[in-house]
Amino acid sequence: MKIGVISDLHFDRDTKRTFDDYVKVLSAEVSRRDVTLLLVAGDMSNDYELSYRFIVALKHQLNMDVLFVPGNHDYWQSEDELNTLAVHDYFKQLPECLIERPYIINDQWAVVGHSGWYNYSYADTRFDEAKLAAGKFKGSTWQDKLYIDWKAPDKIVSRAFAETVRRDIEQMGDRHIILMTHMVTDKKFTVPLPHRIFDFYNAYIGTSDFDDIYNKYAVKYSIMGHVHFRKTLVERGITYICACLGYTRQWRSDDLQQEVANALYVIEI
Repeated sequence: MKIGVISDLHFDRDTKRTFDDYVKVLSAEVSRRDVTLLLVAGDMSNDYELSYRFIVALKHQLNMDVLFVPGNHDYWQSEDELNTLAVHDYFKQLPECLIERPYIINDQWAVVGHSGWYNYSYADTRFDEAKLAAGKFKGSTWQDKLYIDWKAPDKIVSRAFAETVRRDIEQMGDRHIILMTHMVTDKKFTVPLPHRIFDFYNAYIGTSDFDDIYNKYAVKYSIMGHVHFRKTLVERGITYICACLGYTRQWRSDDLQQEVANALYVIEI
């Protein structure tokens, strides 16, 4: 079985190509690679309803299961309508969303997923928690602080989301786990320090709250997004995958088809 993995499409940031272009190109590449299940690790767009329409369009175009976890951008709302918990509940009730809805492939394999959240553990230690919670550095603000409000500190949210994943994994018995989060769950996927900006902004890249999960459970693949890297790492029997398409300004070419082909990662089980 071939499982396709991709994240961080951010199709609404592309001023040259349309929603339909992204559906068509990604669907064509998935079909060309003989993929039979597609996993999307978040950040489709800056609008939660538009992001879900994208998942549905892919599913209909491909005639296969397409599963996703929301990224931080998928939760964004304008400041005058901010209700992040309602958006989270919206995602949770969708049949294609993995949050609290593990996907059993067969007797040997299952997919467990969650957005995850950041707990500041990857920031340089010179920044105190109050500074990190404010999200302001060198005249700029981490945009989640403007467009997302969990009604709880980030550290509490991160811990709660990781605990949800733990419960889901424990329901899967002895199956091997493909774990998909949007947030980074391995420090090797952050921006290397020292760095004039990411000494601070690595705080919002990922979380250490999954460390114990990797140590205790049969996670064989860990899919992440958010950082806009395309990188894989095998460590302690786990294959870590970042298969981000990223913003168009980060592409090596101006060819959507080529960039999607480069970003899409295929797992064979």
